[in-house]
Amino acid sequence: MTDNGERSGRSGVLRRAGRAAAVTALAGAVGGAALLAAETIAARGRRYAKPDMKLAMRSTVGQAKAVPLRLVLLGDSTGLGVGVERVSDTVGGQLAALLADGPGGRRVELSSVAVAGSHSADLAIQVARALVGKRPDVAVILIGANDASRLARPSDAAGHLAAAVRRLRGAGAAVIVGTCPDLGAARAFAPPLRQLVGWHGRRLAQAQAEAVREAGGVPVDLADRAGPVFRADPGTLCHDGFHPSADGYRVWAHALLPAVVNAASRTPF
Repeated sequence: MTDNGERSGRSGVLRRAGRAAAVTALAGAVGGAALLAAETIAARGRRYAKPDMKLAMRSTVGQAKAVPLRLVLLGDSTGLGVGVERVSDTVGGQLAALLADGPGGRRVELSSVAVAGSHSADLAIQVARALVGKRPDVAVILIGANDASRLARPSDAAGHLAAAVRRLRGAGAAVIVGTCPDLGAARAFAPPLRQLVGWHGRRLAQAQAEAVREAGGVPVDLADRAGPVFRADPGTLCHDGFHPSADGYRVWAHALLPAVVNAASRTPF
């Protein structure tokens, strides 16, 4: 074969290889998209834990004679305690017990205005409810999982969160925000959907943290502080593989506790 023939032959092989690679990549992309679509449908069709109206909490924990600390929970199903059956097992109930049993022994007046299924855009209504009557001393917001699972734009979700924080701060409440948890630990999602949602959740958590600081609140990175435990221990999730169990809420409560204690220490005894 002449030099020209050899070059022509090599060019033909390369063209065919290139076409084969392109077809393979396209097939992989189409197959991956189909798999993600199927997993999304499966995830939406799962039976998730339902809100228990008994957990629309309003209770008091601690010594009757102690100066009260008004603690309110806002956000999504995790702020309400979906996944457990007792108020004491919710993240709010466990925070209240830790505050009552800790140094100073505060009497905690606990309430929640969180609504299952909420997105960050829903916080404005919850803030209005939280500010009816006596203002809270400390507000804990747990939000982001629903925004992330719907692939909402992080900047939009963070903007709604910042507005809620500013309004609560303007009313005199200290605000602690548990940013989007590690959705990569959620067994309700199969790979690669789990990885995709987990990645988006991290982007959202970063945007949330920045927005909360600028609005005068204190962000707590739940994915960083609690995510490794959730990934290692399936028992931190309830039966649906998405909402925390009592053990999971306990892990969250301890992650939030230092910021909540610091905020509570600034309220009068």
